[in-house]
Formats: sequence, C-alpha cells, structure tokens
Amino acid sequence: MPVTGLDDIKLHLAVPSSGLSRLVGEETPYWAYRWAGGLAIAHHLRAYPDLVAGRRILDLGAGSGLVGIAAAQAGADLVLAVENDPHARAAIPLNAALNGVTLSLIDCDLASGAVPDVDLILVGDLFYADALAEQVTRFLDRAGIETLVGDPGRRPLPTARLQQIASYDVVETGSRPISSAVYRFSLAQMAQDALAPGPTIRG
Repeated sequence: MPVTGLDDIKLHLAVPSSGLSRLVGEETPYWAYRWAGGLAIAHHLRAYPDLVAGRRILDLGAGSGLVGIAAAQAGADLVLAVENDPHARAAIPLNAALNGVTLSLIDCDLASGAVPDVDLILVGDLFYADALAEQVTRFLDRAGIETLVGDPGRRPLPTARLQQIASYDVVETGSRPISSAVYRFSLAQMAQDALAPGPTIRG
C-alpha cells in the first residue's frame, strides 16, 4: 500500500484482514506498520534531499525500511539497514524492491561492535523503552557521527540531547494525523572533542 503523505513509497503493511499477528506469532508485528518518527524523517528527507544525497547512510532500527527507502530515493550513495528482528529482516528487502531501491542489511552490536563507516545516522522510533533508549544513546556517542532522530515525543526520548529542527503532521495508523518531530542529536562532550580539529601547525 502507498504510505499516506508519501504516496511514491509503498510498503507491505499489516491490516486487520491480513492475520499477520497470528501468522508470525507476534502480538504487534511493529515492522509491518508506519511509525510516526520514521514518517517524520521520511518527510524531512523529501523536503531536504541534500541531507543524504551522495552520502553513506545508516538506518538504525530499520523496521519496515521506510527511512532507508526515503534516503535511497533522495539520492543516498549507500544505505545500510540495521535490524535484529528476523521478520523485519525478511520484510526490508521486499519493501526495498517494491520501491526500486537497494538497502544493505547489516548486523551492528550497539554495545561494543565496530561502528559502520557512514556519514549520517538516521534513527526513527527507537526511543520507546528506557533500556533501549540508554543503549542507543551510548552507541550514538560512541559513533560520534552526525545523527537525526525522528520521534513523536515518547517519554524515554533524551530531550536534553536533542535539538528540534522540524515537525510534520503524519498519519501513523488510521486516518488522523499526529505531530512528529525531527531532531539533531547532540554528541556527548567526549565525542565532540574527538571530532574537533586539532591545532593548526604553521611552518
């Protein structure tokens, strides 16, 4: 089905008649729905394609692949999709093919694994539980890479580390729009110091 408000993106989605929850044994197969944070990032990339054009992108917690698809359509040179749910990992390439783009599935250990070589990290709807929010925040600090976060304002969101740069009315489920924001993630001082240029040496 086309994504409401982003009609040139189509996704395989769960609907009441699909019986998907019963088939996959999940009460809520989160990867088969549109989520507000991912929708906000997708809208933002549609409005500002230069954010990703020609760059290497990491879609962290890719779910359906919506954010990665939007990045690829906006001209990203490479899109890496990180997702640990096996059903979502099956759905992402199907959704990518449906939209004529390629997303590369990768494994990424948030706790201690190597940080992928990318220029920008996109995080849609990963701050929905306290423990996960802490884990994602630590990973982003360790990565030290420019990051955009999409979220409708869930409680575990680390608001002190975020600067809102845009807001979009999106249709998550049903037909009533809700407001969801795009934020720039502020790196911890340690990560900022590591990224800062060194002193200029003049001969």
